[in-house]
Amino acid sequence: MTGEPVERCLEELHPASAGWALSCCRWDRDEAEEVLQMTYLKILDGRARFDERSSFKTWLFGVIRRTAAERRRSRWLRSVAGLRWRDGRPSPAPVPTPESLLGAAETSRSLRAALQALPARQREVLHLVFYQDLTVEEAARVLGISLGSARTHYHRGKAGLQERLGPFAPLAQEARP
Repeated sequence: MTGEPVERCLEELHPASAGWALSCCRWDRDEAEEVLQMTYLKILDGRARFDERSSFKTWLFGVIRRTAAERRRSRWLRSVAGLRWRDGRPSPAPVPTPESLLGAAETSRSLRAALQALPARQREVLHLVFYQDLTVEEAARVLGISLGSARTHYHRGKAGLQERLGPFAPLAQEARP
């Protein structure tokens, strides 16, 4: 798939892709926008090619996840290298943006806290299944793990949410296989 069909698919999946990029970038809107732009460039210039072994959405989410990880690694390496040359003082904590504060206010604090308390892999699987409407099998492909591992993370994540949400536990019970 090349040219116009790819562009059409990217356009149709943009809202879901933006949500997944936000999740991959720890809800940093600027970082997510940068990752999404880099992902689209990789796809449009041919550095990332769709081989049709999965759905386009599954493949796209995998490219977004890998791009976010590459960018995070690159930023970390630059910060470590920069620390060697500075006078040893730690950099100040970043100031939260109005967008991130608004996003936090709009999202249920109890659910966010419960999700954040889960291990990263469980969070990723649950996000892909519940927010991005992928199957557990598709989530496994996006994350590059086996189906059995994805199922385990999925069930453990749901159980962890149920345990942490207390009175809201019935919400965690509503699950798709």
